[in-house]
Amino acid sequence: MTSSSRAQAGDLAQLLGPRGNRMTVLLRPGLRVETMHGMIPHEQIIGKEWGREVTTHLGKTFTLLQPALDDLLRDIERNTQVIYPKDIGYILLSLGVGPGSQVLEAGTGSGALTVALAHAVGPIGHVFSYERRPEIQEIARGNLERFGFADRVTLKVRDISAGFDENGLRAIFLDLPNPEDYLSQVRAALQPGGFFGSILPTANQVSLLLAALKQNGFGFVEVSEILHRYYKPIAERLRPVDTMTAHTGFLIFARRLVENHLET
Repeated sequence: MTSSSRAQAGDLAQLLGPRGNRMTVLLRPGLRVETMHGMIPHEQIIGKEWGREVTTHLGKTFTLLQPALDDLLRDIERNTQVIYPKDIGYILLSLGVGPGSQVLEAGTGSGALTVALAHAVGPIGHVFSYERRPEIQEIARGNLERFGFADRVTLKVRDISAGFDENGLRAIFLDLPNPEDYLSQVRAALQPGGFFGSILPTANQVSLLLAALKQNGFGFVEVSEILHRYYKPIAERLRPVDTMTAHTGFLIFARRLVENHLET
């Protein structure tokens, strides 16, 4: 994301429309935004101050904003269940992912976490993403290209039972139904003290993973879930909204220990 007060070519921009609809675009000269309310050439957006309005050829106005990561995740194309933003934020923190990190995920899916990891590692870091279904990974590839993150990610189509090409990684995250089957492969690719994470929908799956973590020399294990509730932002009657995003999955984190034991 740019630190400039004005939109530049190559920036991601969010346009908020007349009826609350929103879209995210990668600004490139020669292209244009097509909406049901009219067309806007990218040249008309480039150079505008963030927070300003831009007008379509039909006279409809959109507000120009810099998108947050949450906005990108809401706007991705998907054909599989994606990890929710409420979980992704905690995943990034718990895995210690930041600019320059070399991280790996298995279970690319539609690429929500892939996009978040690519955003977090920045232009000098890198993400390696494994998926055994090529048609699914193509959706993720499109999302990465759309947001300008494709050069930060290496996509691989492979069953990870054969192991990973990479080693000495800082963090690995498995979005798979049976992560306990791949901990030896994870251990071989992680640096000593490296971060492991996974997400699982049911308690019995978590139990299997906990037993396997102990057997494979991982320690400092944590299990949690995150519940997220919005409030209606109306000063005169502030109250919770009628629905909330409750259980979406158990988050499990651990560290690769040099000695094959668990901390107690």
